[in-house]
Amino acid sequence: MDALALASWRMRNLGLHAPADTTPQDVVGRLGAVQSQDYGPATWSLGERITDAHEHGVHRDFGDGALLRTHALRPTWHFLTPDDIGWVLALTGPRVHQLNAYYYRQLGLDEQLRGRCDAMLVEALAGTQLTRKELTALFQAAGIGTEGFRMAYILMNAELNGLICSGAMRGKQHTYALLAERAPHARVLDPDAALAELTLRYFTSHGPATVKDFRWWSSLTQAEIRRGLDMVRSHVRSLEVDGLTYWFAGEPPPPSAPDGPVAHLLQGYDEYIVGYTESKHLLDVGGVGGGQRWDRPVYNGVLIIDSQVAGHWKRTVGRTDVAIEVLVYAPLDADRAAAVRAAADHHGRFLGLPATVTTTVL
Repeated sequence: MDALALASWRMRNLGLHAPADTTPQDVVGRLGAVQSQDYGPATWSLGERITDAHEHGVHRDFGDGALLRTHALRPTWHFLTPDDIGWVLALTGPRVHQLNAYYYRQLGLDEQLRGRCDAMLVEALAGTQLTRKELTALFQAAGIGTEGFRMAYILMNAELNGLICSGAMRGKQHTYALLAERAPHARVLDPDAALAELTLRYFTSHGPATVKDFRWWSSLTQAEIRRGLDMVRSHVRSLEVDGLTYWFAGEPPPPSAPDGPVAHLLQGYDEYIVGYTESKHLLDVGGVGGGQRWDRPVYNGVLIIDSQVAGHWKRTVGRTDVAIEVLVYAPLDADRAAAVRAAADHHGRFLGLPATVTTTVL
């Protein structure tokens, strides 16, 4: 098996080729966690994997608590399901606290003060949901400084401790709520069961991937991951390609002749892009990116054609349509242009707007 076949297989497991999920909760649950520090684009990562998804439906599910958003991995925000959020945080939270330790010290947030802040948040959010601005005012009134990044780490600490998570949107503002109230029936797993579950979930949904890929994605140590692989050994296998060992679950997809090129307009933090480190090169096997930044400041979306990066894109949402501007590394032939058009139409349907497309060669 070559690198291009690995990339295509990976996209299938991520739900980008032949999507089988029908709800945003299905996507998040299957992937384990979905990076979501940019909430709006992250909703598109879910919609991209559902044939007939609509943005308003994702917002509704988020508001209802069918999807939750919290700091869980690396650290950054992720979508998790109410069923998974408790055991994932119990497994990864201590490790992310270790990664945050330097910033806690720099911000003067010792363990005692963080405990006091946790207690204040639990009291303030009991039976209600509050915005960051409202919570900031509460801490300032109590004489606790919130300047700079201090409030962000106060809130992140409580999230990692499994105390708070996302509430419903209030207009355009995010709110916080008690995790116990948003996920009262969250599953509880013992540490070994949680490690085995997350390990299997990652290599099933993100595989083929390497141990270092999973280490980056999960924040777990290499020793923990090796132990996790040992526990799920009967469900996973490995293969070597170009000197790297890739782990996966399930059977490789059968060889088949492609019906034609398939394009995806991915947001810049889609799991296909950010879920890997050691093997991230699989999305640009031929080096067609030519050293270009994949997170271009304006064109910060990534155009993928047949598993490979082919350019960048951005959108401008108007009242009557969505204008999609695409920058490509090489001119598109008729089939590839049609594939990009189909991807733009999918995005337009997600927004409930017709899409217009303009293409420029870099």
